[in-house]
Amino acid sequence: MISEKLLEILKEDGVVAIATLGEEGPHMVNTWNSYLKTTEDGRLLIPAGYMHRTEANIAFNPEVLITVGSSKVKGLNGPGAGFLIKGKAQFITSGPDFDVLKAKFAWLRATMAVTIESATQTW
Repeated sequence: MISEKLLEILKEDGVVAIATLGEEGPHMVNTWNSYLKTTEDGRLLIPAGYMHRTEANIAFNPEVLITVGSSKVKGLNGPGAGFLIKGKAQFITSGPDFDVLKAKFAWLRATMAVTIESATQTW
């Protein structure tokens, strides 16, 4: 489910926006393209240093919307490409998905693992 274009974007500089919905309403948090890791089974692993409200929202409702983009990747109509990713997330604090990111990010307290349901190129 992770296209070559999406993988190309994740290799470039860019901001990732992660939207969740909890009991107190919507919430958005950001991270960097270069922080995301893809797994062989097509999931995204995202390091969480803080993201406490995001984690609480995921416990209430695991659905997430994520946008990624880069001005350096050719898009649908010229320079710049982006994706809207819809999926379900969970926070992991031990095991292989945690360990792979903890080795790269000493500040990591959890891994947010996202099972992608759709990834649509938007520009």
